[in-house]
Amino acid sequence: MDADTAMVPGIVIGAFSLISIFSALVDRRVPRAPAITVLIATGLIVYAANTPPTGYTVASLPETFVTVMVNLLP
Repeated sequence: MDADTAMVPGIVIGAFSLISIFSALVDRRVPRAPAITVLIATGLIVYAANTPPTGYTVASLPETFVTVMVNLLP
C-alpha cells in the first residue's frame, strides 16, 4: 500500500471514530468498536508517516488528499 493511500483513509477513519466515541460517551455506552477503529487509524497514519523518506507536513496534507482522490477516480 502506498503511503499516501494509507494516510488518507487513516485520517478519515480517525475523524469518524472520534465522532462515534463522543456519541457513545454521551449515550453512556462503552466505546469498544470506536476504540478499535482509533487503533486502526493510528496504525495507518504511523505507517504512512514512517514510509516516505521526507515525511508529511500539515501543509502537504491537502495535496495528498487530492492526489489520492484523483488516483481513485476513473
